[in-house]
Amino acid sequence: MKYMVLMYADPAATEAMTAEQRAEVFQRHEALHEDLADTGEILNGAGLAYPRDTATLRWAGQGSVAADGPLTDAAEQVTAYYVIECATPERAREIAERVLDFHVVAVEVRPVHDWFGMGDEGPGR
Repeated sequence: MKYMVLMYADPAATEAMTAEQRAEVFQRHEALHEDLADTGEILNGAGLAYPRDTATLRWAGQGSVAADGPLTDAAEQVTAYYVIECATPERAREIAERVLDFHVVAVEVRPVHDWFGMGDEGPGR
């Protein structure tokens, strides 16, 4: 099963990190990437730009309306993601626990409905 691992952090706290803290975070993620590459469980992942560089599009009747900024005004915003493929939800949560730290304060683990390439077996068929 595929899972999206969404990492949340306070952008202000992320910007305030010291060089040493950034190096620590980088090393931990690098080790996780290596471990998941060895097991074949990582499919994709990336860090995301700051919320101030975000645009949110909303449906408004006959078209879309754009606004600067993230969808919500919450202190914690999505800061990075992984797409992983593993055997069980428990394994996905085990992987997600490895990214929790002083700056990633919450991690959402969500199953991915992988309908692309399914042909007649996709949604509503």
